[in-house]
Amino acid sequence: MPVILTRSAPATAPRVVVVPLCANLVFGPRATALEAATGGALGRAITAARFAAAEGACLEILAPAGIDCARLILLGLGAEESLSPLVANRAGVALARHLEALGEDAASLVHDPLGAAPEALLAALVHGLQLGNYRSPLTPQGVEPFALTLALETDLEATAELDRIEALAAGVTLARDLVNSPASHLHPENFADFLAPLALAGIEITVMGPEELAREGMNAVLAVGQGSARGPRVIVLRYCPEGSPAAPIALVGKGICFDAGGLCIKTGPQMFGMRADMSGAAAVVGTMLALARQGSGEHVVGVLGIAENMLSGTSYKPGDIVTTMSGKTVEVYDTDCEGRMVLADILYLAASRHAPRVIVDLATLTYSVMQGLGHVFAGLFATDDDLAAELLAAGETVGERFWRLPLDPAYEVELRSPLADLRQHAADLHDGDAPHAAAFLRQFTQDRRWAHLDIAGKELAEKDLPLARRGGTGFGVRLLEEWITVQAHRPVSRAP
Repeated sequence: MPVILTRSAPATAPRVVVVPLCANLVFGPRATALEAATGGALGRAITAARFAAAEGACLEILAPAGIDCARLILLGLGAEESLSPLVANRAGVALARHLEALGEDAASLVHDPLGAAPEALLAALVHGLQLGNYRSPLTPQGVEPFALTLALETDLEATAELDRIEALAAGVTLARDLVNSPASHLHPENFADFLAPLALAGIEITVMGPEELAREGMNAVLAVGQGSARGPRVIVLRYCPEGSPAAPIALVGKGICFDAGGLCIKTGPQMFGMRADMSGAAAVVGTMLALARQGSGEHVVGVLGIAENMLSGTSYKPGDIVTTMSGKTVEVYDTDCEGRMVLADILYLAASRHAPRVIVDLATLTYSVMQGLGHVFAGLFATDDDLAAELLAAGETVGERFWRLPLDPAYEVELRSPLADLRQHAADLHDGDAPHAAAFLRQFTQDRRWAHLDIAGKELAEKDLPLARRGGTGFGVRLLEEWITVQAHRPVSRAP
């Protein structure tokens, strides 16, 4: 549940007062006033506990004399020269977890200006609380969700920054909710029902069912979904505020609600987390909600390929030849490489129907990117050096890190087929699958400026992380929102 934010001092005395503090232990005006009111209790506690204000560290003063609260918490932010929005995010997450462990569901944040951009740092700290306070919508019977009411006591005018992070929190929350929903709750037939918040935010939603997909020639999407009792869908989202650029940014997301592997069936342990194989689509949904909620001036189109990759008598098979929407034929090699099949059609749809100035797709696509990069980085492939640099920088800013991998014509050699225009997969399953998959996808982008983000391994956390709880992470939403927000300040042709 998101943090309930009150942008003023509370009407009644709060149970908990939180004071952020850098490692130099210098009090600002509001903290100095608290120090005076408590008769120097803050300074004495710092000395007694040898508190160094390390990032995320919490020092409690119980029932301090002179002020009406049960707890006063000093929140460490680390060295002031190292203070950044990402550091503030992590400190906010640590505070959210500390408050929950105490069972405290309301707090007042007493905040003095810090750093070179104090409004942005304040918003980042609050956003960390929002990230850390998330709970899955599915909880065991009798377990109540933990809500946190946060009042701000500050002299800063941070309205725009706080509006932005509240919109961003809504987007991350929706993406996490989608990823945390099992296939019994979220599937191709009802996926669009979860998009009501987007419609309320002014985003146009178009849902294409199996019959329309057949008319459009989107046979690759249909092939992947034909083994399931629930037919596939392609969903197009359009956010186009007045005065936005004529050519949109296209975001394309893989949305496999469950991936059993098809006839090339996965093992049981491999299958267990496959509810999250729609994390690329979830990231697109969350990003577009965040942009619309904050009133972004960008024109953005989202294209989602929604299907289940199941096995039955109607499943597509290794050796099948599939004619994609582009007209190119594909020889199927491994039915568990379904993501690139779905993306082939929806990338082409985005490129050919919406004339985007840039395309970014996100997909939990290959095990090989996880084997190569581990859990530190996700994989990035791009046709354009500037685009790659922009996305890498946005990832570093928000803590969703990527490493650029090769997008080279040499990888197209193994995609040649004697029976079709393309093979779906290289002959050797273990020979650089991530770059081969990227080379395959490039054939369907109409030579548009394009980046492919292979986010396999980032969609679920097996334990609490610095910016996410165990479960769905919403990975990609904060990256894309940061990148698109930066793009909004670049000159482009605007619609009349």
